[in-house]
Amino acid sequence: MNGILARVDRDAEKWLLLIFYVMLVATMAVEVLRRELLAFSSIWGEEIVRYAFIYLAWVGSAAAVKERAHIRIDVVLHYLGPRPKALVYIFGDIAMLVVAVIALYWSFEAVRVSAEFGSVSHGLRVSMVWFLMAVPLGFCLVIWRLVQSLRRDIGDFSAGTPVFEGSKLFD
Repeated sequence: MNGILARVDRDAEKWLLLIFYVMLVATMAVEVLRRELLAFSSIWGEEIVRYAFIYLAWVGSAAAVKERAHIRIDVVLHYLGPRPKALVYIFGDIAMLVVAVIALYWSFEAVRVSAEFGSVSHGLRVSMVWFLMAVPLGFCLVIWRLVQSLRRDIGDFSAGTPVFEGSKLFD
């Protein structure tokens, strides 16, 4: 069981990104063909593409936190030793964690209102809760990855070893 959890922890975002990206591209391709060949398009196809893109962005942000792939200015970091560099990364992770927790709290408001009034999407006629949950789900994943990053950075700081500076999202 531990091996399965380790694999999910290692590859969850990659698989979710792949699923949402394939869903987005396949639906968009079908809709373009329908529009050009049949002079007909559907509102549900546009909705699937829109909401797959939203989920793609939020899962991608968690993947970027995990791999430290977010855009950053790191000129100063090149001149710091391992321990000061780890402190900078720890400070950044804590600041981002505070923002993510606040945003997670407030993102549930839109979900609550949608659930309370029973709003549905125009084309798919599916509860908007499923689509609005992309934001809280994304922030939950970001918070989880930030906690992991903090643990790793504090361990590196304590040991005086070089801090993890990121890797490629897809090798």
